[in-house]
Amino acid sequence: MSPEAVINLARSAVEITLLASAPLLLAALVVGLTVSVFQAATQINEMTLSFIPKLAAVFITLIIAGPWILTVLTDFMRRLFTSIPTLIG
Repeated sequence: MSPEAVINLARSAVEITLLASAPLLLAALVVGLTVSVFQAATQINEMTLSFIPKLAAVFITLIIAGPWILTVLTDFMRRLFTSIPTLIG
C-alpha cells in the first residue's frame, strides 16, 4: 500500500466524517446561539435552558438528516470494501 493511497484514504475518511457530522453540529450551534442571546436578553442563567433545546434540535435533525447520513456512510464503506483488492495489490 503506497503512502499516496493511505493519504487519500485518510482524507476521504475525514471528509466523510465532517460531512456526516455537519448537520448535527450546525443545528446545535444555531440553537445554542439563539438560546444564548435569549439568556443574555432576559438575564436568565439556567443550564438546562441551554441544554434541552440543543438536545431536541440535534434529535430532530438526526431524524430528518439521518437517512442521508446513513447513505453517505454506507456509500463510503462500500467504496472502501470494493477497493481493498486494489489497495493491497
